[in-house]
Amino acid sequence: MLLAIDCGNTNTVFSIYDGSEFIATWRTATDWKRTADQYYVWLVSLMRFEEVTADITDVIISSTVPRVVFNLRVFADRYFNTRPMVVGKAGCTLPVDVRVDEGTAVGPDRLVNTVAGNDLFGGDLIVVDFGTATTFDVVDTDGAYVGGVIAPGVNLSLEALHNAAAALPHVDISQPQRIVGTNTVACMQSGVFWGYVGLVREICAQIKAERGREMRVISTGGLAPLFQQAVDLFDEFRDDLTMHGLTVIYKYNKDLAD
Repeated sequence: MLLAIDCGNTNTVFSIYDGSEFIATWRTATDWKRTADQYYVWLVSLMRFEEVTADITDVIISSTVPRVVFNLRVFADRYFNTRPMVVGKAGCTLPVDVRVDEGTAVGPDRLVNTVAGNDLFGGDLIVVDFGTATTFDVVDTDGAYVGGVIAPGVNLSLEALHNAAAALPHVDISQPQRIVGTNTVACMQSGVFWGYVGLVREICAQIKAERGREMRVISTGGLAPLFQQAVDLFDEFRDDLTMHGLTVIYKYNKDLAD
């Protein structure tokens, strides 16, 4: 079975894939100081608790935090006797082209989302990922990654408000009942929620205008459901988009090796 690991700036997700579906998924805070042994104890404890039986033979990793990759490599080698595929590194080939300025490093998560989007929906896509940053990735007609947009994440914006303005509290994001808030929390929630609705809508409109064609907009990431349910911004929502992309990349490389 395949263990797919998606390491983001805030959280790291581990999913076990049996060849046809994910049988288990767990999430932990990203911490570059966590050792291979700690990863294994954590993972095995959860597997036993949920009575998940899996013979892990392969590991694939996507990480936006380079410092965690070494310990994840050791984790795969020591406990599963396998050399992991690492997206963006030698030995892991993408099934799509990457057409950006020479010397530009593209985040592995953005490439994985491109692969997943193209596999599920075809080309001419805008993939909006609500993570630590809110990213917009543009998938060309042939499935190639051709660039995108990076904006501050929703929670990052709320933290910035709280930290920079002494009188403003920490609040959780939610859809406000009215646009005009009648207390501080409601005002902040309205500003962030409707501000991001406007940001997503306008950036997508500008991308479509620049590309000169209609494009499907796909959302993923932790806060995507909040915006998906509230307003008509997206054509599709896929919570498992990144994990699906990892399985596609894994299969592609296995086929190349055979």
